[in-house]
Amino acid sequence: MPLPQPFFNRRRLLQHAGLLAASIALPAWAQPAKTASRNLVVAQVVDFSQAQQDVSKDFLIGSRAAWQDINAKGGIRGRRVDHQTLETDGTPASLKTALDSVKDNPACVALSGSVGDLVASQIVAISHKGGLAMAHVAPWLQNSSLEIDDKTFPIFAARQEQMAYALKNLSSMGLKELGAIYATPQDYNAYHADVERITAALQLKLQIFRGADDLRALGQKLTPRTPAVLLFVGGTPELAEFTQGLEKQARQRYVVALADVNLQTMLQMGAARNTPVIATQPVPLVNASLPIVRRYRETLARLFDEPPAPLSLAGFIAARYTYEVLNEVDGAPNRQNVLAAFQRRGAMNVGGFSVSFNPERRSSTYVTQSMMTVDGRLIG
Repeated sequence: MPLPQPFFNRRRLLQHAGLLAASIALPAWAQPAKTASRNLVVAQVVDFSQAQQDVSKDFLIGSRAAWQDINAKGGIRGRRVDHQTLETDGTPASLKTALDSVKDNPACVALSGSVGDLVASQIVAISHKGGLAMAHVAPWLQNSSLEIDDKTFPIFAARQEQMAYALKNLSSMGLKELGAIYATPQDYNAYHADVERITAALQLKLQIFRGADDLRALGQKLTPRTPAVLLFVGGTPELAEFTQGLEKQARQRYVVALADVNLQTMLQMGAARNTPVIATQPVPLVNASLPIVRRYRETLARLFDEPPAPLSLAGFIAARYTYEVLNEVDGAPNRQNVLAAFQRRGAMNVGGFSVSFNPERRSSTYVTQSMMTVDGRLIG
């Protein structure tokens, strides 16, 4: 079934319907919180630009579910946590306004779960230049090229680990060449250097394809010389459209997508099903039996009318990790003490999800993957 035109109407719908869903049980979430003196504030910067909103919506719902559950069980040593969402439109000016709104609020002790990758990367750059005087915890940081400073604590595997995991089995089968599909010029500008560095490290020959307005047409233009394995860099709506272009290709293709793609949503959008799609995710499978995943499913079902999804599980884990460290802060939980607690950051097990940091201040290499088969089933 062809996707409606203009295709990206779905993104505009998400900007309204998705935000409404994310705001359930907490009215006026995008406004600065009126904080009681004893409450702690944990701020979450969320990019609701057109390109990022489907990622941000799911991640935010998971974080919100976690913080509501934490408060229902006593908060931080009896103190409520005000989870303040700072909405941005993806521009540096919007991000500056968002950060300025909490810089002068002493009750705000940390940033947690900034999402998506571009805004998280911008915050890392600001922090690295000394423009952020608080801990930046568990961002949705997919960029594996950034240097991490001593105020940033990424707990999820970045793009490099995801690609290595997805491609290692294919490499063992003799994969020598990879096609990289960039959904938009913005995706190419943001990520091509990262992808080229990673594929060079894997000793793969790389062909690059840049998308623009019509990804279905791009899929139709591939030739027999195009690699059989394609790495797709972009979001869920773009990938669904691209697979429809592949539908008429005689050669069997395999598409590798990274963690910003939701396979369940792809199926709902009518993605073509004759091309296997493998999607990586830096969190456990949502049907796993790990304690953190069981708690996530139970909390999500109780608080939100949303199906489990890897991105909202990531948001849930981000909030739970932030809580676990805050709960162990020595003395009054102010910005200095909270930052010191995260900088001491020993290895921690968050309900079966392990967090430990290497000398480059990166944490997890934990990656799983799901696959959409040619008959429309999701495996993993």
